[in-house]
Amino acid sequence: MTIQEIRAFNRFYTNLIGALNYSKHLYTPYTLTESRLLYELAHTPRTDAAELRAELSLDAGYLSRMLTKFEREGLVERAPSEQDARRQRITLTRQGRGTAALLDERSREAVGTLLDRVEPDERPRLVEALRTAREILSAGETPGDGRRASTRREGPVLRDPVPGDLGWMVQRHGAVYAAEYGWDATFEGLVARIVADFAADHDERLERVWIAELDGRPVGSVMCVRDEAPGAARLRLLLVEPEARGHGLGERMVEAVVGFARDAGYREVVLWTNDVLTAARKLYVRAGFTLVAEKPHHSYGADLVGQDWRLPLVDESVVDSPS
Repeated sequence: MTIQEIRAFNRFYTNLIGALNYSKHLYTPYTLTESRLLYELAHTPRTDAAELRAELSLDAGYLSRMLTKFEREGLVERAPSEQDARRQRITLTRQGRGTAALLDERSREAVGTLLDRVEPDERPRLVEALRTAREILSAGETPGDGRRASTRREGPVLRDPVPGDLGWMVQRHGAVYAAEYGWDATFEGLVARIVADFAADHDERLERVWIAELDGRPVGSVMCVRDEAPGAARLRLLLVEPEARGHGLGERMVEAVVGFARDAGYREVVLWTNDVLTAARKLYVRAGFTLVAEKPHHSYGADLVGQDWRLPLVDESVVDSPS
């Protein structure tokens, strides 16, 4: 009976979410597997083909055909891995990031429509039931090899922002810094201006925002924008929610900014922070940034020491600034 019940649920759920006709369900030209591949590429700054094959349990030939299709459509670029020239590094193009963001938005809308059919007071029970099923099944043996599967929840991912995320960045910066450092509303106002400027006008080739997500909810953010100095990218608005710390998210987001800036052709990455943000400063040191200037100031209702940090990316004497 257990096998029959699980199979019956599988048939019910795949029909419910439109898995058998995924492209029609989300009004896209991509299958469920293709959409999942784009999702993985969008949520990992740098991924090679071998990692993708292992993560998605895909046949090498099948993965190669999908990547060839994406490359032909201008969604991905392939290049030798910087760590191992025998491996391929796969990255989304600007068009690919837009396509992945559209698929993610439509998937969220589809789940939202599904949840609309569930009474609000029943939703916590539904979420808990789904979580219980995941924990029980992931604790079982992996079919075919007898190994124990991981019992951890889904790990944190980095993704592009969706509608509502930029407002979330402003709100959470204001709340977290007020709670941890006592900063007043002028700091939230500063964050609001930075975010508004990005939303109103930015070049996707040279500027980007990442949202860190854990268990389906945003828990962090970071931004890479053009600096006033020619050839310089500026890292801004790095934040990790207190309950999400310890997963290496801060380090991953700094790496994402540095990797993006290097690929975009920037000569250096710069940032401004304050000496009281000790955890963030440790991240910058580990990433190779060096402190170049300090200056006391009174801002956000507190006496602080502002710091300028810099990370050279290439030999400045031979590289032109990005256009």
